[in-house]
Amino acid sequence: MTQSEHQEIVRIAITHGDFNGISYEIIVKALNDARLLEMFTPVVYGLPKVMGYHRKNMNLTDFNYQMIDHAGQIAPQRINMVSMSNDEFKIEFGKQSNVAGQMALKALEAAIADLKNNLVDVMVTAPINKAGIHSQDFPFAGHTEYLTQRFHAEDSLMLLVTDDLRVATVTNHIPVKEISGRLSSDLIYRKLQILNESLQKDFLIYRPKIAVLGLNPHAGDNGLIGSEEKDIIHPVLQRAEKDGILAFGPYPADGFFGMGSYKNFDAVLGMYHDQVLVPFKLMGVEKGVNFTAGLPYVRTSPDHGTAYEIAGKFEASEESMRQALYLAVDIFNNRKKWAEMNANPLSFGQEDRSNRYSTSDSEVDSLAD
Repeated sequence: MTQSEHQEIVRIAITHGDFNGISYEIIVKALNDARLLEMFTPVVYGLPKVMGYHRKNMNLTDFNYQMIDHAGQIAPQRINMVSMSNDEFKIEFGKQSNVAGQMALKALEAAIADLKNNLVDVMVTAPINKAGIHSQDFPFAGHTEYLTQRFHAEDSLMLLVTDDLRVATVTNHIPVKEISGRLSSDLIYRKLQILNESLQKDFLIYRPKIAVLGLNPHAGDNGLIGSEEKDIIHPVLQRAEKDGILAFGPYPADGFFGMGSYKNFDAVLGMYHDQVLVPFKLMGVEKGVNFTAGLPYVRTSPDHGTAYEIAGKFEASEESMRQALYLAVDIFNNRKKWAEMNANPLSFGQEDRSNRYSTSDSEVDSLAD
């Protein structure tokens, strides 16, 4: 990945997550490469003494960072750290802690404020423990729901990204018994619109092809195993066709992934969390990135949790965190390019843009068969 001459160095806010998990380990490991500073300037929102503990115990004597009081003091092309507290905190690897949750939330609030004040450009969040952070100030199921409210977005979409697969969910972290009752044609269509727009402006896919999965086994088998496909999902696909969105389905999830049909599409929209997260993590957990589409700011995170079971053993892979950093930079630059293209499309050449990003009529017909 290279930095084009006309692109600016992106300022990435990195929130430290739960310090009893692997967050600091993967942050330090991911940033322990000076070449990355040619692409972006990291600003870690966290605890200096916890950072120092990890630096020492991983024997990274050449890993250096600069303490700053606030993001207005960022030193370009250096690792910066904004302290959330200079107090001593007891690290209890692998244990849920309300204190760790409070510090994770404090970092999120500080990074969001700096995003809104244009002191940083994008945000990458390290994993949190949902039970540890849950409180009156954080009554949410996770980052996605919290950020949607904090950024005053009408809605958002959890989009998981790896090299050759993008999957999104209509419903997020809800009990399985509630999924069918939550689904509606309007909800599915709203999520489909967010996904289609994100593929265009965040990934520069001009005419994205989206696969929509059914809810029931065998996609309902013509109503024998459930009616949601006929009553709720099919009307969405008909509406999408009228609106020019290339959405196809509903496909049975097992055969769709098992036969590799996902390779024919730019993204997959599933009805619930495990329907798409299980195959995604089987195929791309090492490099997977969680991106929140539909927000006014770019937010990514590693596609894994706090990994309490290996916390403190210094065995965690930093690859997902590294990919989250890369993707945040890519999407930030893609959004700028998309805005430029749509502000003056003739300057880029409409024919060239269509040839690069569009789907041919024959490809669309084959998908619909």
